[in-house]
Amino acid sequence: MKNRVNKILLIWAIVVSVALVALGVFEVVRIAGHSKLQSKNAITAPVTTSTEVLTESENELQWQDDWVKHNGTIYDYNEDIITFLVMGIDKMDEEVKEVYGEIAGGQADAIFLLVFNPHDRTTKVIGVNRNTMTDIEIYDEYGNYVTTYKAQLAVQHGFGDGVEGSCELQERAVSNLFYQLPIHGYAAINMSAIATINDAVGGVDVTPEYDFEIKDYSFKKGEQVHLDGEQAFAFLKGRDTKQIGSADKRLDRQKQYLTAFINQVISSSESKPTLAVDIFKAISKQMTTDVSVDEISYLASTVSSYSFDKDSFYLLKGKTMMGEQFEEFYPDEDAMYEMFLEIFYEPVEVNG
Repeated sequence: MKNRVNKILLIWAIVVSVALVALGVFEVVRIAGHSKLQSKNAITAPVTTSTEVLTESENELQWQDDWVKHNGTIYDYNEDIITFLVMGIDKMDEEVKEVYGEIAGGQADAIFLLVFNPHDRTTKVIGVNRNTMTDIEIYDEYGNYVTTYKAQLAVQHGFGDGVEGSCELQERAVSNLFYQLPIHGYAAINMSAIATINDAVGGVDVTPEYDFEIKDYSFKKGEQVHLDGEQAFAFLKGRDTKQIGSADKRLDRQKQYLTAFINQVISSSESKPTLAVDIFKAISKQMTTDVSVDEISYLASTVSSYSFDKDSFYLLKGKTMMGEQFEEFYPDEDAMYEMFLEIFYEPVEVNG
C-alpha cells in the first residue's frame, strides 16, 4: 500500500512539474511575442485629411502631423492600436503552396481587419466586402507589374504567388483603401481550414436571419443551429452567385458567425489559455502568415480580457451594383471616413 501511495505521489509530482514547465514555456513565449509586437508599432500614421478648416485659436495649437479635424472635433491617431489583416482564400487545398501564372494565387473571398485597442481595452472587427472597387495592381504570368486599375478587392491576392507575395499585395491594397493604414500582420487561410477552426472551439451557435439552402444544408430564419464541421463551411462560404448582392448577404452571415466565434474563443481562453495557439498550429499548413506563435501567445493572453460584442463588428456602408460581368461594391466615402475616425483615432482635448 505504501509503495502504491508513493507511486501515485510520484506520478502526481511529474504531472505537476510538466504543467509548471509548460506554463513557464508559454510565459516565455508570451513575453517574446510582446516584444515583437512592440517593435512593429506604427511609426507612420494613415494619410487622412481634415474635412474642416481650423479656427484662429486652433491654428495656435502645436498641430501634430497625425491630427485631423472633423465635425468640429480634432482627432489624434492612436499609434498603440494593433491591426491584423485576416483573409479567407478561395482554395480547398490542404496545404498552401507557391503557384505560378497570372491570377493563380486565389481570391480573398473573406477580408477582415482585426483591431486591438489597448487604450480602451476593446477588440473590433471590420468586415470588408470582397467586391469593394479599389485600385488593384496587375501583374503578368511572370510576375512583372503591368498596370493599376479599379477592380474588386478580392482579386488582388490572385495576382501574387499564392503565399507571401499574394499576402503582401492584398495587405497593400487593403491598407491603401483605408488611407494607408499601418497593418501589423496578416494571415491568409484556405477555406479548407474552416471546419478545423470551427470544431476546435466545439462548434458555434448561430440563428439565421433568413431562410436559405446551401448544398445539403437547410437553414431556417429564427431557428438556432449548432454549426459543426462542413455545416459551418456551408454557412460561411456558400452563396448564390445568380442573385445580386449575394456577397453582401454572405458577409452578414460571416459577421454573425465571427461575433459568436470570437466570444466563444474569449470565454474558452480563460480555462484554456493555449487555445488560440492550438488553432494556429492546427491550420498552419493551410495558412500563410507573418505572425509568429509567440505573438499569438501574447495576444491570446492579453486580449482575452478586452471587450467585444455585436456592436464591435463593423461593415462598410455602400452600394452593390452589377458591373459588366461581376458585382461591384462602392463604399460610402463619408460613412467610411467617420467609421475610420471612430476606430483608429481619439478626440484631442483642447483647452479654451
